[in-house]
Amino acid sequence: MAKRALVSGGAGFIGSHIADALLDRGFSVVVLDDLSTGRRENVPAAAEFVELDVRSAEAARLVREGGFDVVAHQAAQIDVRKSVTNPVHDASINILGALNLLEGVRGAAHRPRFIFASTGGAIYGDFVTPPNREDYSKDPDSPYGIAKLAVEHYLAYYGRIHGVEGVVLRYANVYGPRQDPHGEAGVVAIFCNRLLDGRPLTIFGDGKQTRDYVHVKDVAAANVAAATASLPDRGRLDARAMNIGTGVETDVLTLANTLRQVSGRDVPVEFAPARPGEQLRSAVGIEKVQRVLGWAPQRSLADGLRETFEYFAARRA
Repeated sequence: MAKRALVSGGAGFIGSHIADALLDRGFSVVVLDDLSTGRRENVPAAAEFVELDVRSAEAARLVREGGFDVVAHQAAQIDVRKSVTNPVHDASINILGALNLLEGVRGAAHRPRFIFASTGGAIYGDFVTPPNREDYSKDPDSPYGIAKLAVEHYLAYYGRIHGVEGVVLRYANVYGPRQDPHGEAGVVAIFCNRLLDGRPLTIFGDGKQTRDYVHVKDVAAANVAAATASLPDRGRLDARAMNIGTGVETDVLTLANTLRQVSGRDVPVEFAPARPGEQLRSAVGIEKVQRVLGWAPQRSLADGLRETFEYFAARRA
């Protein structure tokens, strides 16, 4: 019998690619999404779709009674700026939603492995020097990062006290096909649309701020590895936390120029005032995930950006 997986947020950008990858590995997949930001057309045809809010009693019941082997929890409020504007709303989804599903796991007769999508950028803050390792101090500067770190602590607790088998994947800046122009990595989608419109690419500040851009299909492969690999002892906060990125810092100006090159669109670059509080440098070390899960990114930035631009171009055709 095929293993059974639940992907919360599986109608979204990252979650839908994870659902695809799990199906390709022979899993039976159920997608849980309230379609507040996800799109029904992103859900793979071979997956079962359930429209629910992750905070609902029905979602907890689905986890508890669904007979799942793994839950890949991707559903989240993903906009850092929105978390600053409305931290209560952010916490209601990003903390209480995760706890609701974890309570479902705790009550299941056969407890599924719980894969939590955390953040490899916002969780470390600007007080450490990249590439950030898993055991670096965590000092997030936003309610979004604080919520992600809180759930990591809860997951460690559920491991120690309730025997829940959890793993944390701290994503760098994920980009690729199906991306919406939200969050920090959303700059790739924004730039692709501007290139197609023939409009200038706007860079805030001097363009030297760096991020670690990782392709969504590589992230999906990391989730499959986390769903199937043997894991180290549970319980400690960082024991099962792994960064998912490339380990490479790419500044925004280089990103813009690479996209202009691979797209063949020679639009100008314009500069706007820097945004207050923006993180200056971000990249994650990936030695641990290579050692524990045998995972490494497979796509170069140029190839990944070319594929992403071609996706947006095809949508316009």
